[in-house]
Formats: sequence, C-alpha cells, structure tokens
Amino acid sequence: MPHNADPFNARRLRRTVLEMAYSGATVHVACAFSLTDILAVLYRQHLRYPDNDPDGAARDYLVLSKGHGVMAQYACLYEKGWLERSALEQYYRDGTPLKGLSDAHVRGCEVSSGSLGHGLSVGVGLALAAKLGRTDQRCYAVLGDGEMNEGSIWEAMLFAAHRRLDNLVVIVDANGFQAMGRTDEVMGLGVLRDKFAAFGFEALDIDGHDEAALDAALAALKASADGRPKAIVAHTVKGKGVSFMENQNLWHYTRLNADTFAAAMAELE
Repeated sequence: MPHNADPFNARRLRRTVLEMAYSGATVHVACAFSLTDILAVLYRQHLRYPDNDPDGAARDYLVLSKGHGVMAQYACLYEKGWLERSALEQYYRDGTPLKGLSDAHVRGCEVSSGSLGHGLSVGVGLALAAKLGRTDQRCYAVLGDGEMNEGSIWEAMLFAAHRRLDNLVVIVDANGFQAMGRTDEVMGLGVLRDKFAAFGFEALDIDGHDEAALDAALAALKASADGRPKAIVAHTVKGKGVSFMENQNLWHYTRLNADTFAAAMAELE
C-alpha cells in the first residue's frame, strides 16, 4: 500500500526528487518536475496493478520514454511501496541499483529507456501484445516534446493507428525545452495535437499541472470506443514548483548545492 494517507501528493513527490538529486549529486531535476503531476495522476487514479503487484500478468504498462525524468517515477514507486527509502538515499551512487535513466532491473520500471525516441515503439509493442492476447491492459507511454524530433516516434504512431491500438495512450510532457534549448528553436514541432490527429490519434490538449484536467482527459479517452490510439499533449513548465528553476533550462544539467537545495525544499514545504 502507499506509504501515506495522501498518496502521490505532488509537492511531496518533488521533495523526494530533490532529496535524491542532492544525495546523488546529479542532474535532471527540472526534467523530473515537469513530469510529476502527470505521473501522480497516472499512479493514483489510472494505472492498474492487481494486488499491488508491479509484475502481475494483468497489470497496465507505463513506459517512461523520457527516461531522464526517472526520479519522478522512482518517487512514485516509493509511494507504491516498491522501493525502500534506503534505495532513494543511495540514488546514483556507485554500485547502487537506481540509475539516472529508467532501468528495467528496477521493480516497477517496465523498460530501460533514455535513448530518446525509442520508448514509444516499445509501448506500441506492449499495446499490440495486449490486443493479440485479448486482454484489457492499457499501455501509457510518456514522452518529452524534445524527443518528438526523432523519426522513430512518427513511425510508431503510424503503426499504432494502422493496428487500431486504442489501448495505447501517449502523453507528451510538453515543457517547451530540450537539453540544448527551446524545442521550437531546435526543431519546430508546430501544433502537436493536430499532428497526432493527422496520424490517426484521438488527441487532447491540456494543462499538464492541472490534476483534475489530467484525470478527466484520461477518463474520457479510456471511455472512447472509436478504435483510435489516444494522445494527450500536456503543456507543462520545466522546473515546475521551484521558482528559480521554472523555465530555466540551465536546470537541465545543473546540480544542487547546499544553498539551492535548502531554498528549493523551503518552497515545497
């Protein structure tokens, strides 16, 4: 069972991310913060794990294609009771199991990801397998908008629509940045919702930090029976929750020091 009476509270998840990043002297804090509300809603209200078993045959799948945001997922796995606090405290240290990218050796992580553009193809395969097996499992694939530059993403979308994988839900963490700059400056993506629709998806645009809107969008797409794969373009803020990180792309690769850690934790109290 979750560790707390208020499971997947986004402020608490972000504090856990900060503690991990500071302990491991590592980066990608802002990347995890834009994802946090999306993952909180998925784990709290939509992902199904019968008997709270992340290895159960009837589970839904979550593919974190944006693997460098994995600290937000690890915080959720801790809430689920699948990770010990000691593992979080040893994050990213030599010889420890929690790495800086999603790793399938960690209980609760479906795939090793972080090679951007690959995760959606894995998610499409999982959704297809569930269809062929006539199960009611769903696959949720969480992408960054920066990795939408990759051609493999669009190939996977074509295949998903062709095979009518309406059990696939793609969620784009559209925070407007990637490692080296703004996404619209590195490779303009246009209106992603329209592109998903043109590729045969039922697609919605939402505020990716409005948990009620996220929940409603996911519920509406699950209830739809039109045979199309689903997509949510979740407009987010990189570094959400800490004022000096928000929309500051330096925090893609900046490490916390004692002062910035304390200041960020204070904002999230």
